[in-house]
Parts: sequence; structure tokens; C-alpha cells
Amino acid sequence: MRDALSAFSRLIKPSHRNVFDKIFDTLETGLSKLGDTSGAQTKAIGALLQLIRDIPMDGKQGYDVLGYIYEYLISNFAANAGKKAGEFYTPHEVSVLISRIVAQNLAGRGEVTVYDPTSGSGSLLITIGEAVARQQGYRGSIKYYAQELKENTYNLTRMNLVMRGIAPDNIVCRCGDTLEDDWPWFEEGHPESYEPLFVDAVVSNPPYSQRWDPEGKDSDRRFDGYGVAPKSKADYAFLLHDLYHLKPDGVMCIVLPHGVLFRGGEEEKIRTALVENENIDAIIGLPANIFFGTGIPTIVMVLKKRRQSDDVLIIDASKGFVKDGKNNRLRACDIRRIVDAYQSHKDVERFCRVVPKQEIRDNGYNLNIPRYVDSSEAPETWDIYATMFGGIPVAEVDALGHYWDALPGLRDELFESAGGATVRLRPEDVGETVRSSPAVRGYLDSYDARFSDFGQWLYDELVDESSLVNLPTEEDGLAREIFDRLGGEKLVDPYDAYQVLDDSWQGIEADLEAIQTEGFDAVKRVDPNMVTKKKGGKEVEVQDGWRGHVLPFDLVQRELLADDLRALDSISDRMAAIDGELSEIVEGLTEDDKAALGEALNDAGDAFVASKLRKAVNELRSDGDEDELADQVDKARSLLEEQKAAKKEHKSLSARLEASTKSTIEGLSDQQARELLDAKWNRPVEDGIAALSRAEIDCLVDRVRNLSKKYETTFAEVDEQIREEESHLSQMLGQLTGNECDMAGIHELMDLLGGEAR
Repeated sequence: MRDALSAFSRLIKPSHRNVFDKIFDTLETGLSKLGDTSGAQTKAIGALLQLIRDIPMDGKQGYDVLGYIYEYLISNFAANAGKKAGEFYTPHEVSVLISRIVAQNLAGRGEVTVYDPTSGSGSLLITIGEAVARQQGYRGSIKYYAQELKENTYNLTRMNLVMRGIAPDNIVCRCGDTLEDDWPWFEEGHPESYEPLFVDAVVSNPPYSQRWDPEGKDSDRRFDGYGVAPKSKADYAFLLHDLYHLKPDGVMCIVLPHGVLFRGGEEEKIRTALVENENIDAIIGLPANIFFGTGIPTIVMVLKKRRQSDDVLIIDASKGFVKDGKNNRLRACDIRRIVDAYQSHKDVERFCRVVPKQEIRDNGYNLNIPRYVDSSEAPETWDIYATMFGGIPVAEVDALGHYWDALPGLRDELFESAGGATVRLRPEDVGETVRSSPAVRGYLDSYDARFSDFGQWLYDELVDESSLVNLPTEEDGLAREIFDRLGGEKLVDPYDAYQVLDDSWQGIEADLEAIQTEGFDAVKRVDPNMVTKKKGGKEVEVQDGWRGHVLPFDLVQRELLADDLRALDSISDRMAAIDGELSEIVEGLTEDDKAALGEALNDAGDAFVASKLRKAVNELRSDGDEDELADQVDKARSLLEEQKAAKKEHKSLSARLEASTKSTIEGLSDQQARELLDAKWNRPVEDGIAALSRAEIDCLVDRVRNLSKKYETTFAEVDEQIREEESHLSQMLGQLTGNECDMAGIHELMDLLGGEAR
């Protein structure tokens, strides 16, 4: 390995030295950490090479498999690296969000240049490039510029770019301090760096609120006309650096802490200049705890040098996320909602607003998101009249207006006037009334009608011509179809339906890629199921049955081998029932009492159950009931024998079912294979979207029930309950005895409770 690395360094093409020189320094340093001796190091490297050899890289894939594995390892390392993670990794979901915004702005361009001045591992830069490449259909027209301060992290950037198959001629990287050593960069053999760098897109996730040296920066062209960031916080220094390197029609996205939106001093002056120069296109507030190593809330700011409007789009996306371990994570539907809001540039209640420049001026150039967008949940309120006299406030029923609009007539079925500003619930069973309502049945029928031919459409789109599906653009096409079908829908959120699609898409895409690279016969392939087991104290890989290359065994069994599967399930159910009957025999017995019964059943062959039964005999013998003892022994023995036979039959049937499933997959006709793909890919999407409308009806039922429960007990009833409890407690206190001091205290407490001392 050392010889190979040495040879690699000697043979680097001079024009590509910037890309490859010292790229393996971290690896060379790490070799010594693989063992205390040369032999141990050699053994570890050998094992690693064997592992890499098993990774499928036959050149058919449309992307570099090793590159994706490398990204996967970096992301998992970042998840466990604590605060250091922020130095080199931007979460993939944030990279995707930024990439889609950038790609929208660069649509229709030929050659594209992208720059990340704080590149870290290069993951953000690569995601941007992939999004632009999908849009253009060609990756070779994108040139990547990157700068990183720390040498080890700089090596990550270069390695990541190279492993994605990006041509060395399209990579320009440098290791240096972005704020202190800007382009042009003078290095022999790199004349392209002698000119100021201006690019189509700049993306960055710089270190937050880092100290820097602003001395002498007043004359720096990057900050001319805006001001210089304070030495305690370099956030705006990075922002202005990025903005300077944009072409006039370029776009930039930068991740920053919320403080840049409202802090005073020099930062306020810079912010004012950005607003007045109309550079800020959008501000996107992200959820807290979304970045590795820090829990602070962050924003993505989108800026341009030239814009056609002077307003600022402010998006509060802080509420849209899912918990993922210790961190929060943007879902696909959250990203799409943000990107759609950015593209439409329109107000969306409780989510985003297009804010005029004058309003920002009136607020003293304070851009704090809550000043412009209120995404907070309405606080819980209690109606005084309903609390005192009962009934449900009309105002709180009105708050469910979107349900009444979508389900005309249902409100009158559920509520009747209770006088004043309250109503009362008509039916005793809210769920039954709602679900049997003509309005609800009509709504569900109408919703289902939207998707009546959706299954066939999906089949035609994905299954019928699977080899022709355009993978980079297909999901967007499917999403557009779903959004179109849900046009005008009042209850189901289209973004929830999009999430249903995205949850399945990753698996669908992987299967489609296998079909497109290996041919349709990949669907009929069966692979050995390899598992890791310990043998002789070592972990080794051994085969444990078979698995479908594309089609899961359980799917094939449900669809084509249902009778055999039912027979196997029946035996499994009986085995579970036997366990329950055996447990009943010994339930409530002590361990000592089970010993004798266990000895009587040892020849049944189940030592564990026998040990549980031993004390039953002792108990029965101690009671002197020999007949009952004999019955219990016979029953337990019969159950154990049946269990033993059932286990044997289950094992035999399982083996036969697996063999039958294997031969069934391998013998599928093309039409059968397509039908199974339809069941695997499309049915979960269809069922998931159909379930959304039912979930909304269930939600309405819960909300009506909660409203009724909220006001079912009036204050007068609560007061009466309190008085009854006080009286009961007072009576109990009157029965107590004690010394003079004790009784004085008891009498005082009884007086407070309103009781009478006795």
C-alpha cells in the first residue's frame, strides 16, 4: 500500500497536481494506526481491500458506487463526531434544499461554475452539482471551485469530488483561509487562478460566529459599500465574500445563525446595505437541532447581485421536521414545501410572506422571522360561559371550519343549540355518526374517485416500460401527477401525499436501476442470503437460505403461494397456543412446586418447559390429589409431544416454502414479474394516499370528542365534587384521637374544610 501511494504521487500529471497532490496524506498517516507491527498493519489493509473487492462496481451503474459509500461513511461519522461535525459536514437534507433552490435559478444555462469557500467534506458542493446535472442532463458542463482551511478536511473535499467521477479538469481546489487569502490565487501551473473568481453559484455553510481579524479590510473589494463584520463574529464577512464572487446573474445560498437577522452594530449596517441594495432574495428559517454538533436554530439566506423586485421572501420552516435520534431532520415533504414556496413567491398563511422593503425599513432593518411570519400554534383557550354552564362554545366549533366546508351538513348532524353562544353534542357515538354521515361517505367516494385510475397510471409509468424510466426526473413527474389530482382538495395536505410517494421512491428507484443496468431478468434472480455467524471465535459469512434480488420472498408468498403460507401460519398459531396452554398449567405455582411435575415430563424432550412444570407436581402431591396430578401430567406430556411435532413440521414446511419461492421467482413469466413489481412499488403508494383521507376523518372524530370532553364538567359540578371530598375528609379527621396539640391542629384543619369538630 505504501509503495502504491508513493508511485501514485510520482505519477500525478502536472496539470492535475492541484487535485491529487498529497490527497492521500491522511491515509498514509493512518496506516501506522492499523496495528503495532508491519504485519498487523498489512493484515488490516488486506482485510479492507477484500471488503472493497466485494463492492459491486461493474461500470454499469450511472453513478460511482464508491462515492456514495464514501458519503455514507462521512455522514455517519459526522453523526457521532459531536461539535467537530460542523467543521466538515452539512446534513444531506439541507444540501438537497439548497441544491434545488440553486438549480431553479440556473435553469437553461450551458456551462455552470459552482464555488464553496468553506467546503468541508465537499458534500454540499457535490449535491449542488448533482441537482444542476439532473436539470441539464450532463455533468461534464459543471466546474467546481472549493476552498478549505484545514488540510485533512481539504483532502476530504478533493477525495469526495474525485470519487464522484468528476473530471480533474473540472475541479479547482485550494487549501487556505478564505477570509485572509482570497482569489486570485497565484500558484505555478495554475493560470486559471490568476484572475478574480466570479461564478454562477456560491454555496457555503461557514463556521458560525467565528472570530476573525478585520484589521485593514476596509479597502478589501469584497466588503466595499457594505462594511466590515465585527471581529467577534465573521458571519457577514463570509456572506459578503460569497456575494462578491457571484456573477451579476448568479445566486448564492449561505447557512447562518439567526443572530445575523437582528444583531446591531456593524452587522446592522451591513444588513441595511443588503436590504437597500436589494441583494436579499429569501430568508428560510430552519428547525433547531438540525446540524450535527450544534442545537442552535439556523437560516438559509438566498442572495443575488441583481434582482427584479425589492421585497424579501421570508419563510418560517422551523416547524416542519421529524425526530431522528438526537437530531431533527427535514423530510422530503418539508423540503418540497420550502422549495415550492420559494418558487411561487407568494404568501402562505403561517408559513411565509413576501415582505415589502418599506416594512423592513419601518422595523429598523430587523429581519427576525417572527416579526413577519407567525407560525406559532394558537394557545389553548377556555370559554368562561361554557365552563360555568356547560355546552361547547360555538367559536371553538367554528375553528373546525375547514371540515364543515368539506363536509356540508355534518355540523348540523353533530351539534344542536344549547342557548347563548354554546351548542351541545347530538349523538352519543361521535365516530359512528361521522363515519355513517352522507357527507363523509360522499367526501371519501369523491376522494377515491380522484385516484380511481391512479394504479393503472403508475403501472404504465413505472412497470410497463421500466427500462425507459428516467430516474433523475421521474419522482418529480410522479409528484406533479399527485399534486394535480389533489387540486382543490380541502382536507388532505398534498405534501403528506408527496411524503407517501417519497417513502417508497428510494426502494423503487433502486429496483429500477437494477433492471436498467442488469436487464429485466434481474427481477427473476435469487441471491444467497449471507449472514455473519461466529465459528471458532471468529465472525464468518455463511449462507442462510435465499433472498430475492428484487422481489422479496414474503411478497411472492403472499401473492402466489398464499395456500402454503396459510398452512405455515396455521402451524405457527398452534405453536403459540400450545405455549399459552402450558403456561396456564404452571401459572401461579412456586418454583419448588414445579420440580416433581418437571421430573415426570423430562422424557418429553423439552427441558425448559419441564423445569417450569416441576413444582406443579409437588403442589398437587401436597394437596393429595393424585387424579388431578395424573391429568396435569398427561395433558402437559400431550402438549409437549404436539409442540415437538409442530416444530418439526414447521421447519419442514418453511424449507419447502423457501424452495418453492425460489423456484417460483426463477420461473416467473414477464407478466407475472410485472404484476409483482406493481404490488411492491405501486400498491403501498396507492394505499398510503387512500389512507390520508380516512386519517383526516379520524382526526375530526378525535377533535369533536375532545371538545365535548373539555366542557362536559361545569365549574359548579367541580365545586360540588370538592365539597363532597372535603366533607368526607372532615368526617375521617373527626374520628382521629391524639394529644392536646394534635387535636388542636386537627380541629383547625376541619374548620378550614368546613367540617364540624366533634
